[in-house]
Amino acid sequence: MDFPARFSDLPVATWPRLRALLDVPTKATGVINMTIGEPRHAFPAFVGPLLERHLGGFNSYPSNEGQTDLLAAMAGFLQRRYGLDVPTDRIIALNGTREGLYNAAMALCPEAKNGQRPVVLMPNPFYPVYGVAAMSVGAEPVYVAATSATGHLPDFASLPADTLDRTAIAYICSPANPQGAVASEAYWRDLIGLAEQHDFMIFADECYSEIYRDAPPPGALAVAAAMGADPDRVLIFQSLSKRSNLPGLRCGFAAGGAKSVARLRQLRAFAGAPLAGPLQSVAAAVWADEGHVVENRALYHRKYEIADDILGHVPGYQSPQAGFFLWLPVADGEAAAVTLWQQTGVRVLPGAYLSRDVAGENPGHGYIRVALVAPTQEMQRGLTLIRDCLYT
Repeated sequence: MDFPARFSDLPVATWPRLRALLDVPTKATGVINMTIGEPRHAFPAFVGPLLERHLGGFNSYPSNEGQTDLLAAMAGFLQRRYGLDVPTDRIIALNGTREGLYNAAMALCPEAKNGQRPVVLMPNPFYPVYGVAAMSVGAEPVYVAATSATGHLPDFASLPADTLDRTAIAYICSPANPQGAVASEAYWRDLIGLAEQHDFMIFADECYSEIYRDAPPPGALAVAAAMGADPDRVLIFQSLSKRSNLPGLRCGFAAGGAKSVARLRQLRAFAGAPLAGPLQSVAAAVWADEGHVVENRALYHRKYEIADDILGHVPGYQSPQAGFFLWLPVADGEAAAVTLWQQTGVRVLPGAYLSRDVAGENPGHGYIRVALVAPTQEMQRGLTLIRDCLYT
């Protein structure tokens, strides 16, 4: 039996790889898990009662594009947050953004670009679905280093012109996972200009946009609109997972140009996994509410302050601008993760597990990613253990 070779280059998935690495004894009596970005703050109190009121909707097939009230709530969010008036036919509800980030490549990446194999660009480190999406459409994934030298954002403009001319899609996450860097308006303008020059699409993963320290991060779609760029040049992805502490609700959306969204809707009509109707009704109310988001952001503000107080003296430490991860410098991420687990019971993620080797270099090798999602006291204890184990 023959199997496809297109996924033969995939590494072991992040979490099985981490479990194997840390499958060693620890002398600690308690475990503090700071690996996964699974929000543990409270979600809005109205979710439970509202879901109960809509339970009858489970006996009906749900809308694949999104219920009218849900799409309207998503459009309302875009208007409040970015000043954008996006018609609902340019928005599609997603069963979490991961499937949307994948299906968008399936729907929108051409089989060839300028008569050659297309390229899909992505930052390195990166969210793994970007790479899998590129492989699935037969494109060449090009991993572009996002390091301290580039402000922890990829410098796509530094690529050779022939690579850019073959580029069909550029994935970018802002605020960045794992580094917490934010793409400025100037960065977006330069990238959109580059995409216009070389005729590629930008897939802007903005799932962390509502967790920020000072000013709200600029949005790619808003910048593109202000520039008068082709409406189909940018497709943004948003989610309730981080914004509203509802990763299990699996509600995100994509918004962009009418042609792009129509093609994505067409594909998902055949291959999509729509959100259940009662969950869509709940999600509509959550997207429409900003009070809980402000409260959630205040909790992360306090966590940023605690992290700065505990780790601010560490050479190379950079306080994140946004998001809820620390990207901490170490000599070797895997060795540091094992040492922490064995000595303290704290579990963190080696940075190399979020990155790919390019020309023998892995930009995540000298880092660990630490999630700030636990209750404040537990997080504070975990960060103190990290400091005392690795940096003193």
